[in-house]
Amino acid sequence: MKYTFSILAVILSSTKILIAQTDSLPSNSIVLQPVEIKQYFNKQSILELTNSAHTLSSSTINSQSPTSLTSALNTVAGIRMEERSPGSYRLSMRGSLIRSPFGIRNTKVYIDEIPFTDAGGNTYLNLLDPQSLESIQILKGPDGSLFGANSGGVIRISPQGFDSANDEISLQVLGGSFGLFQQNLGINKKVNDRYQFAFNQSYLNSDGYRENAAFERKSFQTAHQFNYNPKGQLKLFAFYTDLGYQTPGGLTLAQYEENPKSARPAAGPNPSAVEQKAAIYNKTFFSGLGHDYQISSKLSHYIGVFGSYTDFENPFITNYEFRTEKNLGLRTFLSYQNNDLSLPFQFQFGMEGIKGWNKINNYDNNKGVMGNPQANDLLANQQMNLFSRTQLDITKNWVLEGSLGLNKNSIRYETLYPLESQSEGNIKFDNVWMPRLATSYQINNLMALRASISKGYSTPTLAEVRSSDNTINTDLLAEDGINYEIGYKLQGRNKNWLVDLAVYQFEMENGIVRRLNESGVEYYSNAGEMNQKGVELSYWSSWNINTKFLNSIQFNAAITYNHYRFGQYSNANNDFSNNKITSVPDWTMSNSLYLILAKQFQLNITHNHTSSIPLDDANTVFAPKYDLIQARLNWSNSIEKLRTKYTLFVGIDNLLNQKYSLGNDINAFGGRFFNAASLRNAYAGAIISL
Repeated sequence: MKYTFSILAVILSSTKILIAQTDSLPSNSIVLQPVEIKQYFNKQSILELTNSAHTLSSSTINSQSPTSLTSALNTVAGIRMEERSPGSYRLSMRGSLIRSPFGIRNTKVYIDEIPFTDAGGNTYLNLLDPQSLESIQILKGPDGSLFGANSGGVIRISPQGFDSANDEISLQVLGGSFGLFQQNLGINKKVNDRYQFAFNQSYLNSDGYRENAAFERKSFQTAHQFNYNPKGQLKLFAFYTDLGYQTPGGLTLAQYEENPKSARPAAGPNPSAVEQKAAIYNKTFFSGLGHDYQISSKLSHYIGVFGSYTDFENPFITNYEFRTEKNLGLRTFLSYQNNDLSLPFQFQFGMEGIKGWNKINNYDNNKGVMGNPQANDLLANQQMNLFSRTQLDITKNWVLEGSLGLNKNSIRYETLYPLESQSEGNIKFDNVWMPRLATSYQINNLMALRASISKGYSTPTLAEVRSSDNTINTDLLAEDGINYEIGYKLQGRNKNWLVDLAVYQFEMENGIVRRLNESGVEYYSNAGEMNQKGVELSYWSSWNINTKFLNSIQFNAAITYNHYRFGQYSNANNDFSNNKITSVPDWTMSNSLYLILAKQFQLNITHNHTSSIPLDDANTVFAPKYDLIQARLNWSNSIEKLRTKYTLFVGIDNLLNQKYSLGNDINAFGGRFFNAASLRNAYAGAIISL
């Protein structure tokens, strides 16, 4: 609590200073939240939005560690991102990480208007290079009426090359602790008023802080935008990534305290992570083509087709898994907007469908070599979402939105091996109507109130239906529930500061939890009710100083309180009812300070506080609280004769040298909860732009 009161004091004192400022923001500052946001289908002013939205610009993403999205996303209230080891992302948006021993659950991710989350519910966010992204827009809270199955929210990623007019070639190179090396080449070209494109190539390599934690990623990405006439626009996005990272595994508390850098040792009949060469290898090609056409001044149509192919390989402690995943999908909608009436309104109607084909083979793992077969399954996923939305401008300051979606999801499976277990069948989840009703009232030019009621719905992912125990769980139910939310926004008269407060309550039914059998192999089941109540406070500010040494200051803060509790929940003879939901900290807080200094220097300092985290359903083991500080110093200059700009930078992560575990193993077998994050480490590099 003392952290909360101190940050509120800073906010209030900063507000008094900011009201008196009249100067415009410096051109080299990091931009506050955009004045207008394309929340759904059309742009709205930030005070008109009916939900809590947050935009991370490329400057914000690049102002911190350039090798990962973790630090940037953790500056957003209600978002928690972890890395069990370099490249092994876990992301939670207003939800629990109890479903996510790895990967992303409850959240739908798009690249522009194209779904990046596949038919199986998985999102390989670690395939994207942060340097190739223009912005990340976050819509918090269930939005299944328009975007399909999700109960946490929606993330929309804008890659470089779309809706930007930069004409630039840039090369970035950096090196750092633990053998870190990164190289990124970016080409952004506006050929003419009708066509622009971007191409990004990147390479990232690290030995890792822990034993058996090396990481390597090679990626190629391109985006093209072609306005072939005043009414029509084509967008093409594609990438290929070859990713490989070792997985050191969890440690017991004694092992973690003795040597946090060690990989999981041998235990009982199971060999060590090093002996088994535990790792993940992922080669993925993804592509999407979108077409937008303005049929008339009021009517437009969008259609996008997309597909992906993944070769996935995972030598693990107990088996060696090979997967091939193919996905194909379509998203299309009509949008009608009429502002000429006394009651302006807009209406959208559309559908989104994704089909996935998955082949999963498991073998014995003989010290990193494929052995005898264990299981062989074929699974086909299908997701279909029909949606409609209406927005009415009741008055100039009062907006009312209503949307309704029908979600249909199913899985077709066929077990080919073992022979005695051959079977096939269908898992059909109930067709679910997903309503959302929301409103926003702008009291004046400075403040607005909002409220919404929406239904959240999240089907089990393929990794949960067919988990590490190599069996297909036909009894697993989808999570669903109703979310109630109210919010308040207040901005400064000069729009150089903004406060966004959100209070919500989400009553989830059939919450999915991770469990382990007697061999330490994971499987999933429904835990019943989960009561999720939260408060999120976000604050952005910027003001000019214009002194000899300091040009401007920006300060951003994000405070999250989670009151997450199990409802009636028991496992065997253990009653976990009313316990804290596993993996959710009560408090998280992020503070970001950006100083624009004289002589083209810029200093960015970020602080993140995370309170203690329950690691098992019984709430008997907690990860201690921790505070992280990151700092990065940039110096920019140019060579006018060569029309070249360059930036030199140096950064330090975990400045306080905190010993902490990031990406804990939940309900871990044998007490192996802890995945140690690196102690104090540094990096330095340069960017050259033409």
